[in-house]
Amino acid sequence: MRFYISDLHFFHDALNTKMDKRGFESVEEMNEYMIEKWNSRVKKRDEVVILGDFSVGNAEQTNEVLKRLKGKLYLITGNHDHYVHSAAFDEERFVWIKPYAKMHDNGRRVVLCHYPILCYDGQYRRNKKGEAYTYMLYGHVHDTADAKMVRECAKLCSQTKRTVFPEGKEINVPCNMINCFCGYSDYVPLTLDEWIEVNKGLQ
Repeated sequence: MRFYISDLHFFHDALNTKMDKRGFESVEEMNEYMIEKWNSRVKKRDEVVILGDFSVGNAEQTNEVLKRLKGKLYLITGNHDHYVHSAAFDEERFVWIKPYAKMHDNGRRVVLCHYPILCYDGQYRRNKKGEAYTYMLYGHVHDTADAKMVRECAKLCSQTKRTVFPEGKEINVPCNMINCFCGYSDYVPLTLDEWIEVNKGLQ
């Protein structure tokens, strides 16, 4: 199985009272809860793609959390992932670490970036049934006014007719942008199909 999740922000105590207002009594309680929720779903051989802002802790703190998490890990770096630049960071825990990537997931392509990309690579592509072939998975905006703005922009984009080449047809091009914010899944990594359903509920 492959799962995705974004913006866990291990060690970021301020998120308990500001922005996310997670409500944990301490950063230690928050960290333990997120580790428990992760391991309740992920098995040793599962893959988990982290879409940035995994931890605001230092390299040593982050290494200790990574040792406790199940799964084969992939990291899309976010603006808070400063630990990756430390010599003390154990990058061997990850299959790869990149700022941007593309992968395949059960016959679909996923574009992966910490930041939402409104016009993403492969957006115009469809499968033989005419269904959307590519999804853009992101984080960064949490559940904020910016998150709502991105959803509204994606909706407007999908309602706008554009000419698609080489056919030269004018069609509505899908804008399948999926916000994988951990707060939407109670800190549990989810599959692509599960994230699609979660984001439908946010429209």
